[in-house]
Amino acid sequence: MPHLSRTAVALLSAGLCLSTLSGALEAKSITVVVDTAFTTLDPYDAGDTLSQNVAKSFYEGLFGFDKDMKVVPVLATGYTVSKDGLAYTVTLRRDVRFSDGTPFTAAAVKANFERVTDPSKHLNRYTLYKNIKEVEVKDDFTAVFHLKEPFSAFINQLAHPSGVMMCPKILGNDKTDIAFHPCGTGPYLLERYNPAEYLVVKKNPNYWRSGLPKLDGITWKPVPEGSTRTAMMRTGEADYVDIVPPESVKVLQETEGVKVILAPSIVERQIYLNTTKKPFSDVRVRQALNYAVNKEALCKVVYQGFATPATGVAPVGVDYAKQFGVWPYDLKKAKALLAEAGYPDGFEATFWAASNASVYMKLLQFIQQQYAPLGIKLHIQALESGQRVTLMQTEGVKTSKLEMATWGWSSSTGEIDWLLRPLLATESFPPTNFNFAFYSNPKVDQAITAALHTTDRAEKAKIYDEAQETVWKDAPWVFLVVDKIIAAQSEKLTGFYPLADGGYVFTDADLKD
Repeated sequence: MPHLSRTAVALLSAGLCLSTLSGALEAKSITVVVDTAFTTLDPYDAGDTLSQNVAKSFYEGLFGFDKDMKVVPVLATGYTVSKDGLAYTVTLRRDVRFSDGTPFTAAAVKANFERVTDPSKHLNRYTLYKNIKEVEVKDDFTAVFHLKEPFSAFINQLAHPSGVMMCPKILGNDKTDIAFHPCGTGPYLLERYNPAEYLVVKKNPNYWRSGLPKLDGITWKPVPEGSTRTAMMRTGEADYVDIVPPESVKVLQETEGVKVILAPSIVERQIYLNTTKKPFSDVRVRQALNYAVNKEALCKVVYQGFATPATGVAPVGVDYAKQFGVWPYDLKKAKALLAEAGYPDGFEATFWAASNASVYMKLLQFIQQQYAPLGIKLHIQALESGQRVTLMQTEGVKTSKLEMATWGWSSSTGEIDWLLRPLLATESFPPTNFNFAFYSNPKVDQAITAALHTTDRAEKAKIYDEAQETVWKDAPWVFLVVDKIIAAQSEKLTGFYPLADGGYVFTDADLKD
């Protein structure tokens, strides 16, 4: 039986004849339900994994990751590295055009990276790519990246979901225009878009990969309420649900036609403590807050067992990540440290979650209850996407009202550099990047720089180990949990895969009868 698109269902409901339905019957589209609103369709300016990944509808990079997080060439065909590690010569595909008909060439590569490495553009991903000194156009299908210093993970950096190729004609437009009018080499084109409600894309008929995409369209729908996402999956309104609430796993496993996906991830959850504000400027307070959270109980109560306690600054699966073991739950020691720091009766603070998805509200409430025995009174608030951008990502150290905030991070390049640098380097204070703790330690800053200057793996491991030991002791965060991926999909859906960093691969997505 053919898959009925929602358009076909609507036409049938209106009583129209089968001949009118012929085109609708042939159309294949899916609905993907996500847990939060989109912030931008410009991957270079996105600060969240979701926005970067839905933008794969329109955009592709020189390299990418397959479903096993292995680096694969996409718009590139290969690369070579100079002996000094300062030049990466990348060869390009010759059969690619942008969706506006413009040929994809090395000049487009140069133009895209000149935009993101221009500090005056104030793009979120500037820090990720600022190690690029210049891009040389050797010929139409060869681009040479000249780096400021050797960086052994540079190809992984290019594979990051932000490193995409945009149509050269839009690069001079302002950020707002690019955020709403994508133009790239990807499998789909924009049909309509409202960041808080929907993103509807349609097949790119001139996509360069033969036979792809197999779908005629995808509708992406933000639905913050977990029970609503679950209901949409059970009724068939959704074909794929990202971030299934832990309490819904069993009911979805028992739902006919639904497949539940459980997989490890490299997404770690933290509470960022503003180290420039009292009482969080005192390391004893920060350590006390780590001792006062029962991580095992957190995994059971909030995540229903679909998470594991954090054991390091970055989780297993991130290259160079060092594991220290779970920060022990010790309420007596937490009280002693608070008393020593001058807060024997606790304190009051505001505590934000960077999303209004239902699991974040549960997390806020759990932490609020955990800290209550210490006399700590938390005023909790789950932020919508726009509020997060304004309150967490836009305000600098002098004006930020952030005291405590929880979010998560995945090192989408696969290496720990892309956690230490954006989250813990002094140069990465918002609005430049994501150091929400406003943490500054010269020893860590020096280690980040030193690691970038060496291609010797043993030396780099030693540098990163020492940096992580320093961060673990300084405790600029409360180290919480590492997610397990929980997603659900129709058994008819194929070729749509979750990635360990919280993203997706969906170029081959299809619906089978």
